[in-house]
Amino acid sequence: MVELTDLSDRLLRPFSGMTDGQLRRGEGFRRDNPQGLFIGESGRVIERALDAGVRPLSVLVDERWLAHDRAIVERIESEWPDAVVFRATPEQFREITGYEVVRGALACFERPEPRGVADVLDGARRIAILEDVTNYANMGAIFRSAAALGMDAVLISPSCHDPYYRRCARVSMGAVFQVPWARIGGDREWAPALVPELRASGFATVAMALREDSIGLRDPRLAAAGKLAVVLGTEGDGLLDSTITACDYTVLIPMAHEVDSLNVSVAAGIAFWELTR
Repeated sequence: MVELTDLSDRLLRPFSGMTDGQLRRGEGFRRDNPQGLFIGESGRVIERALDAGVRPLSVLVDERWLAHDRAIVERIESEWPDAVVFRATPEQFREITGYEVVRGALACFERPEPRGVADVLDGARRIAILEDVTNYANMGAIFRSAAALGMDAVLISPSCHDPYYRRCARVSMGAVFQVPWARIGGDREWAPALVPELRASGFATVAMALREDSIGLRDPRLAAAGKLAVVLGTEGDGLLDSTITACDYTVLIPMAHEVDSLNVSVAAGIAFWELTR
C-alpha cells in the first residue's frame, strides 16, 4: 500500500481526469490490453470483478474505509501484486474524485475481452435482450434481477448503456460480472437479423409490449418453451415495431388501477421470475 503524496500520479488519472469515453478507449493506459478501462466502486463490485478474473491496475482507498475494505485490499495485493493500492486521506480522496459521498474503495480495472453472442448463448435456456436501455440505474437493476432470478445470459442492443460504467455496475451490485452478456452488432434495428438466428437455435422470442394482441405473462405456451428470449425496451417509446414484428409472441404484464406501464427494471424482474419458475 502506498501513502498518497503526489496527486498528479499517472495511475490516479482514471479516478479523476478521464471521461467514460476515455476510459473505454484506455487513453494512455493500453499496456497489453486494447479493451480500455472501467472503474469499480465499492467492495462488492470489486470483489465480483475479481471473482470473474478481471485484472485491476490500481486501487484508491479512503482511509476511513480501509478497515471495511481490508479483505479486498489484501486479496488484490496477493492475487495481483503489480496493482498499486493508494491510501488517501478523506481530503485527498475528495480532491481526486470530486465525490462528497464515499461508498468504499475505487478500483481501476482493465476491461475484459468482449464476449460474442454465440458464446453467451451456448448452453443458455433463458435469456434477456435489452433494446435501447440507456439509463444506468435501469440497466444495473435489470442485471441484478437477471442474476438473482436465474437468467442465463443478457444481450444488449448497440445503443444500450455500458454495463461496466461505474454507476451501472454499482447498482447491479456487481451482477454485470456474474451474468454472461454480449453486445449485439449492427444497427439499431437488430431484431430482423438476430431473431431468425435465435429461432434456428431453438429460442422462442417474447416481446414485452402493450399491444391489443398481447398475451398474458402466464400463458402456458411461454412456460412450455424449452428456450426463451425475453425482449425489453426503453421506457417511453418501448420496443421498435420491427422488434415486435420479428418476435414470436407479444406479452404484457396485467396491471390494475388503469396503470399503463411499469419501470423497465421492475417489468424485467416480474418477467424473469415468472418465466424461470
